[in-house]
Amino acid sequence: MNLRHRLSIILILLSILICVSACKAEKPQRVAETERTEIVLAIGGEPEAGFDPTTGWGRYGSPLFQSTLLKRDKDLNIVNDLATEYEVSQDGTIWTVKLRKEVKFSDGHPLTADDVQYTYETAAASGSSIDLGNLKSVQIVNDITVKFILKEPQSTFAQMLVSTGIVPKHAHGKDYALKPIGSGPYKLVQWDKGQQLMVEANHDYYGSKPFFQKITFLFLGEDAAFASAKAGTVDMAAIPAAFSKHAVNGMQFVGVQSVDNRGIMFPYVKSGSKTKEGYPIGNDVTADAAIRKAINIALDRKALVKGILEGHGTPAYTLNDGLPWFNEEAIFVDADMHAAKKLLADNGWQDIDNDGIVEKQTLKAELNLLYPASDVTRQSLAIAAADMLKPLGIQVKAEGKSWDDIEKQMHANPVLLGWGSHDPLEMYNVYSNKFGGVEYYNPGFYNNPRVEDYMMQALRATNEKDAWAFWRKAQWDGETGLSAKGDAPWAWLVNLDHLYLVKSGLDIGKQNIHPHGHGWPVTANIEEWRWKS
Repeated sequence: MNLRHRLSIILILLSILICVSACKAEKPQRVAETERTEIVLAIGGEPEAGFDPTTGWGRYGSPLFQSTLLKRDKDLNIVNDLATEYEVSQDGTIWTVKLRKEVKFSDGHPLTADDVQYTYETAAASGSSIDLGNLKSVQIVNDITVKFILKEPQSTFAQMLVSTGIVPKHAHGKDYALKPIGSGPYKLVQWDKGQQLMVEANHDYYGSKPFFQKITFLFLGEDAAFASAKAGTVDMAAIPAAFSKHAVNGMQFVGVQSVDNRGIMFPYVKSGSKTKEGYPIGNDVTADAAIRKAINIALDRKALVKGILEGHGTPAYTLNDGLPWFNEEAIFVDADMHAAKKLLADNGWQDIDNDGIVEKQTLKAELNLLYPASDVTRQSLAIAAADMLKPLGIQVKAEGKSWDDIEKQMHANPVLLGWGSHDPLEMYNVYSNKFGGVEYYNPGFYNNPRVEDYMMQALRATNEKDAWAFWRKAQWDGETGLSAKGDAPWAWLVNLDHLYLVKSGLDIGKQNIHPHGHGWPVTANIEEWRWKS
């Protein structure tokens, strides 16, 4: 019996004991919820690498323990946090940031420009998921002013200032990820790996003081989190769509729109080559644009949302639906089997031997669609997509694999993957030829020089909003693009809603559109959480 199962059983038994005790005792004195300043949350797993922003913590949500130079408001606009102002040089290569005065870390030490320089230099040298490859140097002007010198203009550099929490130079040792010190709204009290994390409010925090003084995060699986919500032992639980129809006494159901998407990545090139590790590259079937486009047209995304997500999501057409740089012209008509069949026939794919599978000369339209076996939602999407494509004459075998196996086979087989970020740089990473075969970014080796040029113009713009026009053209410019209207290197399927059971009366504020689920994005506005009066 693993730890989570044992913890689940303990929670259930505890709830029974509480119920029995309550039945035997006199009616207890009711403690007003508005006075209760401790809450218990089961909103997802723990970061295996710990809580060090220089190695990636906070990239997909609030760093909680640390604060950042800039942040995004409810409408995703960039606003000041530790910074009081910032300016970008005319050529876009120098970002000058002025800091708040008299900010302290939770251990009482002042936060200065020296800590900002140390944080970014350390993050750049770490080789982690934080892409600071364009950072030439960080210069200290004075205690409250820092200059970031870039090798080239980068419109998305603002996101680096949004997502990188500042760490204290004096206390950033080898154990920092386990015992973080920062200037954020909370400080870590105790972390029992695999079980729970306890935090308390940081009274030196310069921002809005959080209402809740103590928060316990329980690291439960989906079943255990739901059981805990039913038992009344947590104030909030993240749940999968399959549990959304079950009402729980004392809890309200909350769904939050996200850009946390799922889609099918296609190998874009023909077979025949290998990676330096010896893994095969390319797939002769998906290398044909007619196959990729026909699959996109035939799939019924609304049916996937309704059937797999219980209605808690939206059809996905790109990597970034609903974000400011999304090109709505990339949306196309799907669930059109007639158009999909015609497209295949016009491009030489026909069922000559009447076995239900189309072929082009000697090549049959047969595919393996890989998904992580541990993920029930991806499994359901893969199986449903395979069923939808059967009438098209494309035979898809959905196969659950470990991530280790997927890494070895993903350059030669379609894979059901997921992305979703508030940073348009993710579009560049996923579609750029520069990242072909680099980890999970572009495993299909997609490459379109025109799209690449648009994305480079977006990156080299001197501010975020000027870049949006080029990000939109990269998706679809009327003739080509990385969306299904263009090259269709992906068939995006759905954007998930993030679903929670929240104790009645607990106000979690207005949530912005969530990024991918890592990093507890629901706590990005934790200072606003409180009991309703």
